[in-house]
Amino acid sequence: MRLGRLLLLCRDPSRVREQLLGQVLSREQAGPLRDEISTDEITPLPSLVHFDSTLGRHAHTGFTAGGERPIGLDALRHAGIEVLVAGKRYGKGSSREHSPLAEKSAGVRLVIAESFERIYRQNADNLGLLTSTDLSLVDRLQRGEDVALDELLDDREPQAAAILRAGGLLAYGLGPPAVAPDRRPGPKTLFEKIVDRHRLKPGFVRADRRFIHEIYTGMCAQLLQQHFGKDYRLHEPQSIVCFEDHHAYVERSPVHMASGLVGKVRRLAQAHRDFVVQHGLVDHGLQPDGEGAQGISHALMAERYALPGELIVGTDSHTPHSGALGCVALGVGTTDMANAFMTGAVRLQLPEVLRVEVDGRLPLGVSAKDLVLHLLALPSIRAGAGVGRVFEFGGEAVRALSIDERATLTNMTAELGGFTGIVEPDETTQQFLRERRGLQIEIEPWMCSDPGAPYVEVIRINAGALSPMVARPGDPGLGLPLSLLPQRPRIDIAYGGSCTAGKREDFEQYHAVLSWAAQHGLRVAPGVTLYLQFGTADVRDYCANRGWIDTFSSVGAQILQPACGACANCGPGASTAVDQVTVSAVNRNFPGRSGPGQVWLASPATVAASAIAGKLVAFQELSSADDSRVLCRSNG
Repeated sequence: MRLGRLLLLCRDPSRVREQLLGQVLSREQAGPLRDEISTDEITPLPSLVHFDSTLGRHAHTGFTAGGERPIGLDALRHAGIEVLVAGKRYGKGSSREHSPLAEKSAGVRLVIAESFERIYRQNADNLGLLTSTDLSLVDRLQRGEDVALDELLDDREPQAAAILRAGGLLAYGLGPPAVAPDRRPGPKTLFEKIVDRHRLKPGFVRADRRFIHEIYTGMCAQLLQQHFGKDYRLHEPQSIVCFEDHHAYVERSPVHMASGLVGKVRRLAQAHRDFVVQHGLVDHGLQPDGEGAQGISHALMAERYALPGELIVGTDSHTPHSGALGCVALGVGTTDMANAFMTGAVRLQLPEVLRVEVDGRLPLGVSAKDLVLHLLALPSIRAGAGVGRVFEFGGEAVRALSIDERATLTNMTAELGGFTGIVEPDETTQQFLRERRGLQIEIEPWMCSDPGAPYVEVIRINAGALSPMVARPGDPGLGLPLSLLPQRPRIDIAYGGSCTAGKREDFEQYHAVLSWAAQHGLRVAPGVTLYLQFGTADVRDYCANRGWIDTFSSVGAQILQPACGACANCGPGASTAVDQVTVSAVNRNFPGRSGPGQVWLASPATVAASAIAGKLVAFQELSSADDSRVLCRSNG
């Protein structure tokens, strides 16, 4: 096969523009390639209102180089780009299949990168978009050489190669019939045991529960109708759960309002609702008064549905949230979900398992968010040691965590580059299910990893040596202890919410800080806006029953009903100017993710404390005698 023009996605924006204007650059002339290009950059939020070939106009409009966005609307298509070339961890972040669909719709046929994130590459396979990690192809293609399809597929596992030869997953077939699984003898991890119990045949597993939210439903419905006609029937529709969670605050979303996207979002939501009605599916939609949603999809899955030992798939990269309950929960793209809707089967190749052993106890004031930011900053993780792997979290410190705190770890497996995250179920799991759902669940003897189970690596962390962490703007992996940051940036926005930080225990952290502030006559600092947004209606009711909402309001916090909100740049709390600085408890701070400003990541306690101080500060620092007197003079 012969491929057309290449675009080297390099760090120099002027070099990117030169290529779009027709200049052919060698790798040396282009300079270093951009690493860690996220799906938020490939298809920024405003493009997600489209779920067809129109996406091609938006491909890479969020790509940043040197602080600039050199790729404009329709630029790839107009330049005739058929091959994209990038550095490490291409396609990190969201599981949105919009990204490879946008590239393919723009005319791209091949993406070459040093390495790919698991969900992006699987989505590309499912759509028939070729990917390769062979950078030597660049020189050959620029010389005009033909490259055989067999050569591009030579290093791919057989099933991925077969799907690509067929032109995509739905063309490949509806999935396999159930057969007796082949099970490896010897000690196994919990992940492997759950997969064994759900295996249909190599390459496919059975899902207990499938869920989708409104950004993906229209695209999924269109795929199903294109391939199976209007009268298709879903497999076991009673096990499918649908959510409207991302756009519940669209009419207060700065980017949606400024870009005139509200009407398109409403059409997207209507496509979701039509699908729900057509198939009689369970749906968690907007609140009756229209203010907020019933809850964020993966947070509600953990609160109301997930059980130990189950296998759950959802159209969100933070689906591993439910792994805190001892189940396998993984994010998939739209085509994978369409196939799962029709067959109950999910494509899954058995990944390696990495164990994170957290010894000791977390110090007072240090939370699971600080732990995961520490993990993200480790050189090995920054280099990609977690990409495509299962993270099994264990050790004394993890066993001491609540389910809400464990969910922070498994949720942010997405940022670690992992396949999913899991924690062995125990008495804490039983207590959670008893108190939240009224269920009496037995932890079966098999629901643990065996002694001698195979781990590709064991990362040991001394919990007692940890302290409050922050991550610099641009990437969750740019973490450092807050105590090592001598110059504390002033902040404009403090945001506490999202699936990662909108749970009950997160609000206990907000309350601990803000009730202390109220007792000391302190309020949110002048010039700072503090937003607190519940992850689910259950969390809101929990806070209301304890009188916490009055406390939050008394210090000047703005209270928001459940929704993905500012985390996905879909509501209040997102920045509106490049010079704004935000401290946020969300999971990712990729460029443009929560608006054009600079986003620091931190724990819920640090977010609340920083809102009172007006700058980045840990609660321990805020509550020290000297700091409190200063704050009383300046903020009281």
